[in-house]
Amino acid sequence: MKTFYSLTLVCITSLTLSIKANAQAMDFTANDCNGNPQHLFADLDAGKAVVLFYYMANCGSCPPPAQKIQAMADNINQSCPGMVKGYAYSYQNSTTCAYTSSWVSSNNLPLFTPMAGDGAEQVAFYGGFGMPTVVLLGGTNHDILWSTQNFVTADTTTMRDLILNMNCIAGLNDLNNTKSSLTVYPNPSNDVITLNFTNENVSDFSYYISDLLGNTVVSSNTESIEKGIIERNVNTTSLANGNYLLNISLNGSFETRKISIIR
Repeated sequence: MKTFYSLTLVCITSLTLSIKANAQAMDFTANDCNGNPQHLFADLDAGKAVVLFYYMANCGSCPPPAQKIQAMADNINQSCPGMVKGYAYSYQNSTTCAYTSSWVSSNNLPLFTPMAGDGAEQVAFYGGFGMPTVVLLGGTNHDILWSTQNFVTADTTTMRDLILNMNCIAGLNDLNNTKSSLTVYPNPSNDVITLNFTNENVSDFSYYISDLLGNTVVSSNTESIEKGIIERNVNTTSLANGNYLLNISLNGSFETRKISIIR
């Protein structure tokens, strides 16, 4: 028989969780507050990083951490679409879907899918009773990567690095397998990367390079190019060692390649 917990809590911000990294998450399969089916382990098996955010109604200390996580996830999802997903649960099972949906909407938190029903049971599983409890999950082993009841701004950096290391970099590798006439070489590079592709029609062409947080670090002006084989050299001497995304635009359609700078 499934056990449900009813909790009455006050805002607590001085606790830390004792969950060991890489312990296994608690699965759930349920409809969200919009009536859409959700399955936690399916998200993780698909390579997503999942943020579980447990809040309490009328707790003023809960929205700001969620908003900082939203901004962090927006940056990652810009370069790695769909890599980060979030769920918002109330600590109390009695909190309705209407309230959770309103909480997500009013605090401008589109990352977080509103959920209701068994938040108290999940909070008990993850060992949290602080406000808010935040848990980061990732990997096909359904690992608990990180968690806290004492959220500080620097935690978004910790979460970002865990997500990039375990999910985003692996996802970016798949971009190199896209079937296209576009070739990018040498890759890895140190000073110059050459783009070579066949253009089917007269087109507006531009490119930009972004880091893994979505910040543009190199960009070109838009130019009109003719039909035929096109080759352009991109100067990368200003870039530090690491991984980047090279984004090519032809008449507003984008194609992306992962590039590496090694010196």
